[in-house]
Formats: sequence, structure tokens, C-alpha cells
Amino acid sequence: MQTRELGKSGLTVSALGFGCMGLDFGYATKVTKAEGVTLIRQAAERGVTLFDTAEVYGPFTNEEMVGEALRPLRDQVVIATKFGFNIVDGKQAGLNSRPEHIKQVADASLKRLGIEVIDLFYQHRVDPEVPIEDVAGAVKDLIAAGKVKHFGLSEPGAQTVRRAHAVQKVTTLQNEYSLWTRGPETNGILDACEELGIGLVAYSPLGKGFLTGAMGKDTKLGEGDFRALLPRFTPEAMEKNQALIDLLKRIAADKQATPAQIALAWLLAQKPWIVPIPGTTKLHRLEENLGGAAVELTAADTAEIRQALAAIDVEGERYPAHLMATVGR
Repeated sequence: MQTRELGKSGLTVSALGFGCMGLDFGYATKVTKAEGVTLIRQAAERGVTLFDTAEVYGPFTNEEMVGEALRPLRDQVVIATKFGFNIVDGKQAGLNSRPEHIKQVADASLKRLGIEVIDLFYQHRVDPEVPIEDVAGAVKDLIAAGKVKHFGLSEPGAQTVRRAHAVQKVTTLQNEYSLWTRGPETNGILDACEELGIGLVAYSPLGKGFLTGAMGKDTKLGEGDFRALLPRFTPEAMEKNQALIDLLKRIAADKQATPAQIALAWLLAQKPWIVPIPGTTKLHRLEENLGGAAVELTAADTAEIRQALAAIDVEGERYPAHLMATVGR
């Protein structure tokens, strides 16, 4: 597995990470803790070194799974987790990035993960009630105390990034970025990363499964699958967005690859400091995804893809309105 440095932070990770959320949270299909531990270790055996979780996944169970899986491999991996929500009676209950809460979450996450230091600690969503300078200051304190190594932000606005970075160096952002979610190209996020030497960890790089080509207008989402709430996953939107899958399949055939591998290779080709974190519950999909790092797209290939994308209008927002209101702040 190739490696990449996240911006100019000195933090080097595998070119593809592993998004652990979907192992037991967010989708209709969930694995047991033992199955999740096995798959995470299989990812590590294949060269993955960046593993992403959060306290709110479960809540809490995902961190416990990741911790158990990676404890024997602690010196070989980078563990990222997140703060930023109130959790009441086992459910997410609004934002909370008050400094005292951040420090409480750090201690609780360290205990669940069974580690002595969090490698990368993200604010999960920007809390408009707490100045970002106070958030960055709290994480700076945690770094000084030896509980955290690196500070990250998920889905901030570009100005928020600059304000946070002025207090505590931001190592990486975690934003949704893929062939059908290209906001970072136009909202100033990629520019801010380039300017400040910050990396970008791309979540949902396979469009929450759609860009694999395995979904369509007749796909039935199971009970508890959060994609049922997303405008892009209505049957009508999936039918209209099939043009994007047709493009991926055509390029994949030329490269003797799969649509998922092309989608990941395209992201890797954008910037040398971008690290996608696809997730899966299946070993064969894990191996397919990792194969995306070996697919080489030339400048001519990426130019052709961009030209084709310009003729495709993606149908549907990535989140419903109340969740869109929490990003880009």
C-alpha cells in the first residue's frame, strides 16, 4: 500500500484508509463485534494504517470494536475519532463542542479505544454556539497533556478552518468528496488545504455505495438504513444519476477495473494529500477498494472524466435540509 502525508503535518498514512462507521451503525446491514474486529485486522494486514471512528457511531460501540481490533497493532496504525455531539439515552441529542465537554469525550474515547493517546481528534460538526477558537484551544490543551496528537475538523467552512488553524494547527479536514459530491472544489476547502498545508480525508468516496454500480432505482433500502432519508437515494434520483454510473463503467472497462476502483483512483489523482476512507462489511469489497490505489489515471484520463462530469447534473442534495444546515459553517 502506498502512503501519503496529510498536508504538511508529518502525519503519514496509507493512501486509502478504512471508514469504520458502517460496520455497526447507519446501515441496515451490521456485523457482529467479532466480525468487525476480524475485518479491521484484515484491512491492517493489507496495509491500511488509517482507521476512522467516532463516539456517536453506535453510540460508543464502534470505538469499542476499533479499539479491540487495533490494540495488538497499536504502533502500526493511526486511530481517528470525533467529538461534538451530546449523547442522551443512547441517542444523538444536538451539538456540543464546549471545551469541558471536548475534554470529557477525549477521556471517554481513550478508555473505550483502550489507548493512551488519540492520533487524530476531529470536531464532528461545527457548533455555532461555541467559538471555533475555544474548540481549537481545548484540543490544544489535550495535545499539551499528551492525550491527542493531531487536530481535525469535519465539514467546516473555509473561514472556520482558518480561524481554528490560527489557534491550533489543523492537520486534516474530513469532508464528503467524491465524483458526485464535489463541493470541496468550489467552496474554498481545497484552496484552504493547499494554502495552509492541511490534508483532506474524503469520507463517502463511493457515494455511500451508489458509485459502486451496485444500486439503482429498484434498490430497496433495509429498515434502519439512513440513506432512506437522503434525497439522492430516492428511486427517481437514482434513476437520473445512473448516467454517472454509466460513465464509471465505461472507464472501468477500459482500465480493466471496477467502477468503485475508478471512483477511488479519481480522488487519489486530485491531490497528493487526499486520503479516501471507504468502508465496507465484506472482505472482497475491502480488497476491491484497496485495488483502487493501484489504478493509474493519467492527466488525459482525469480531463476526460471532468469533461464528461460537466454534462451530468447530479440529482438530489446529499442530505435533507436540516442536516445540510450543519455543514459548511
